Amino acid sequence: MPDLIAQGPTPSDRWRRPLPKESIPPKPVVLGRTATGWSVPWDDRISRCHASLTWNGARLQVVRTLDARNPIFYKGLRQDEFAIGIGDHFVIGQTTFSLVDQRVRVMAQQEDAPALTEHTYASTQLRQARYRDADRRIEVLSRVPEIISSSASDEEMCVRVVNVLMQGIQQANFVAIVADQRSDATTAHSLNLNKPAKGKSLSENNPFGIRLLHWDSRNLGGHQFSPSAQLIHQATSSRESVLHVWSRAIEATQASYTQSENVDWAFCTPINSESCPGWAIYVAGDFSNLLPQNARDATSAIAVDLQDDLKFTELTATTLGSLRQTRMLQRRQDSLRPFFAPVVQQALAARDPDEVLAPREANVSVLFCDLRGFSRQSEESGDKLLELLRRVSDALGVMTHHILDRNGVVGDFHGDAAMGFWGWPLEQKSSVLQAAQAALAIRAEFEASAIIDNHPLAGFRAGLGIATGKAVAGRIGTVDQVKVTVFGPVVNLASRLESMTKQLRAPILMDEATASRVRNEVDPSIARTRRVARVLPVGMSTPLMVSELLPPEGPNELLSNAHITAYEKALDGLQDGNWSEAFRMLHQVPAEDRVKDFLTVFIAQHGRSAPTDWQGFIRLPEK
Repeated sequence: MPDLIAQGPTPSDRWRRPLPKESIPPKPVVLGRTATGWSVPWDDRISRCHASLTWNGARLQVVRTLDARNPIFYKGLRQDEFAIGIGDHFVIGQTTFSLVDQRVRVMAQQEDAPALTEHTYASTQLRQARYRDADRRIEVLSRVPEIISSSASDEEMCVRVVNVLMQGIQQANFVAIVADQRSDATTAHSLNLNKPAKGKSLSENNPFGIRLLHWDSRNLGGHQFSPSAQLIHQATSSRESVLHVWSRAIEATQASYTQSENVDWAFCTPINSESCPGWAIYVAGDFSNLLPQNARDATSAIAVDLQDDLKFTELTATTLGSLRQTRMLQRRQDSLRPFFAPVVQQALAARDPDEVLAPREANVSVLFCDLRGFSRQSEESGDKLLELLRRVSDALGVMTHHILDRNGVVGDFHGDAAMGFWGWPLEQKSSVLQAAQAALAIRAEFEASAIIDNHPLAGFRAGLGIATGKAVAGRIGTVDQVKVTVFGPVVNLASRLESMTKQLRAPILMDEATASRVRNEVDPSIARTRRVARVLPVGMSTPLMVSELLPPEGPNELLSNAHITAYEKALDGLQDGNWSEAFRMLHQVPAEDRVKDFLTVFIAQHGRSAPTDWQGFIRLPEK
């Protein structure tokens, strides 16, 4: 596939990019100062989207866009639309764009001419050597970290590194970043850039196990370059830089001694980094001006002359490997973000992970949130399961969003329910406040969505339970599987409270420990509480006071503070055995309040009189 080479006013203002494959219909790409993949950032005379390029398999069609401010010159004339062939070029501003068709074919060991001399350089040896042109080398090297780290992708990074090497090694005619896919490291760390082309096996794609990630050449002619597979394998296996020098005589009969046209020497420097398995930098050049009688002496001398270039390449390779390692670790960390809440990530950033995640006792507030309406939606959407899955995922997303947004940790999922907790990995004095705010926000979003036609959450409701107490939090599980969660009776209690919301008809229920802290620590402008009943759930031996969490008083809220006071007076009358007074006080609560129906029905079922064995609590008939 032909390449388009952009060359700006300085040696570093350059890139080489393969043209997009021929397609039907042809797909154009946009060339411009900020065009994705085809940007020319160094030339302010090029507009953001300056030209459209279309390759038809034989010629490149160039069309100036309407937004382009400056002209395009082809063959010295202004042209708004034209087609160029291999070897042609056009100019925009200070940048020349050349269309070339240069081929690279890795040379097999049996084809490779024997090197006249071979030198191996350990990295320590190169680092100890002093530059003879230190100022120029250091000036280029100082820009390498920024050039590499600012690359948006691995492909862009390879382009920029090759440009740096072309600029820094003036004797080089050919520079490439290669991947030796025969190495065990490359097989163990299959990176995208190392993978064979889609639909081809490794042997079909490159039979010698060498893949060119990116390359460039100073020569704009149609020469074929033939990197030595033997040299690359030798460098990557030894993990040291290796230099081969071939001898070229003037006579045509001696031309076979050169590896390929315009190449008389080549060295390969491995990139010894876990992030670049099997990667290496391949640099080649010539010394065609040498006389044949001096060729053997020259081949020995060039090993010394190239030492600065080898040192420069070694440092570039080290920088590339280190920065790509950093990028890989960052990607790994980013990939773990969905598994750890932000508050856990903050703790991991400052402390040893084993210490942070080790199970330990903590005072926590646990929130259970269950999705209501799922069974009915399943029956109605039996033929649209994928759509139902998306809606359930959206509903769970509402729960997890508000848990994480209030500095909570998502501890687990149970079918269509989610569990979050506060108070770990760092102690949180405001854990109850944050749990209450998260619960109210979840309730509000579900209620707001329910009244919107065709909303993904329409038809769903949420039941929430909050409990506060001591639990074990951290990395919990077995030898085979672990997760960051919380364990203990308080977790079971939160789950039971969530189940009780169905019977008591309250969206959010709390245990007494949570309700007491909300009353004492949370301003009524944020949240209110209402004691609902003292109940004895199935399977429990001790009755517990259950309270409802309510939004602050306001014009859009059903219950005023006076209504809450009336309800709690009715509850006190119920517990004291004065059921007639309790029944009367309940009628001061709005009829639309479904929670009061629980007490009203219970009192009515017993003829408004307390049984002789009344102990002040209600036995719940089911979980």
